[in-house]
Amino acid sequence: MRHRIAHRKLGRVTEHRIALLRNQADALLRHERIRTTVAKAKELRPFVERLITVAKRSLADGPDSGRTVHARRLVRRDLADREVAAKLFETIAPRFASRPGGYIRILRLGQRQGDAAEMAQVELIGSEYDPETDRTDASESSGESTGGGGVGGRIRRAARRMRGREDDDRKGAAAGGKASRGPKAAPKRTRKKV
Repeated sequence: MRHRIAHRKLGRVTEHRIALLRNQADALLRHERIRTTVAKAKELRPFVERLITVAKRSLADGPDSGRTVHARRLVRRDLADREVAAKLFETIAPRFASRPGGYIRILRLGQRQGDAAEMAQVELIGSEYDPETDRTDASESSGESTGGGGVGGRIRRAARRMRGREDDDRKGAAAGGKASRGPKAAPKRTRKKV
């Protein structure tokens, strides 16, 4: 029986579990929205809300008090990145100054295709999804031929290039001419079977 046992183990030993929560807290505070499993999201919520509460309490005392330094040290114990800790104290904590708790929202997204794990989006209240910013980001990245975007961006650009060639082929066939498919591919080299 699991009476009076508070937290999930998440299939990890203690050190790994704490490292996981610290990394996810870092990502959540940096991006203000992440995707993870529901179980991890439910464990992450009190972890991050405690950090925000510590930062809020230090702001209430004023920037010159000794409690501010102590609060920053408490937060830095769990957040390795100085920039994320600074963002927490400078932008996130003041945003929640009048809110008495409940700084994080968990939205269920359905099941992950690979292993049917229940997925969730964890986001800070006040940083809701805005489709307009998503469209402007997509239009800016599509204009750049050497833009970043990681693997997903490269895949999208490759798909656009392939679609462009298919459109050229269709136009050429509609005009009555033969569509050019580019240079003929060399035969695939295989090893000789022994």
